[in-house]
Amino acid sequence: MRNVIEISNLYKSFGKTKVLVGIDQTFEESKITVILGPNGSGKTTMIKSILGMVIPDKGSIKVLNSNIQNQWSYRDSISYMPQIANFPANLTVKELINMITDIRVSNNTKQLELIKDFGLQSFMKVRLSNLSGGTKQKVNIMLAFMYDSPIMILDEPTNGLDPVALIRLKELIKEKKEAGISLIITTHIMQLVEELADEIIFLLDGNIYFKGTVESLKNKFDEQDIERAIAKILISNNVV
Repeated sequence: MRNVIEISNLYKSFGKTKVLVGIDQTFEESKITVILGPNGSGKTTMIKSILGMVIPDKGSIKVLNSNIQNQWSYRDSISYMPQIANFPANLTVKELINMITDIRVSNNTKQLELIKDFGLQSFMKVRLSNLSGGTKQKVNIMLAFMYDSPIMILDEPTNGLDPVALIRLKELIKEKKEAGISLIITTHIMQLVEELADEIIFLLDGNIYFKGTVESLKNKFDEQDIERAIAKILISNNVV
């Protein structure tokens, strides 16, 4: 498998706070990588660095073999689903879809299917300010998944989803993997990690504390489930 993202010796500080400390990591096509870690561990900064929303102090990031420094066009290769979808409140769902379609260069091939999958047909003319949190999250998923980008970054994608929508989201993630897409996910839902992760990266104090499979994490800490293994990491490092 080829690497679609290569991070080398990445450093980032905000004032005197060191957030990323020499991160080295690659992300492969057809692979689901889940980034875990407590609040303040560097997860969001790492993702925003890939997206060009944070400028690292040192190090390099390559996306599809091209250095992203001072570039922007590479973002068309990434579908990003933020944790909190801050949509323009005065737009309707349909107007938002049209706006994103106008901005994105890639072809939108899945819109109608996703609208049906997540039961959004009756919300097309509803203003975003009038949607519930769960419905906004479904719109957020639709916007991310309606493009066939080679890289997807999903930040806490399960927030507010009902069981039916959650099942469909997991199916979509698996379908994208089978299509050769590289997925990077952050989540606090350990069942999702157990079901989907090919690789786990656990960040702690801006460093990669652990990298490997779910099974290797459980074996390393002699635990039967991932939650207890992670609890051991946090307790041993005085995080809780």
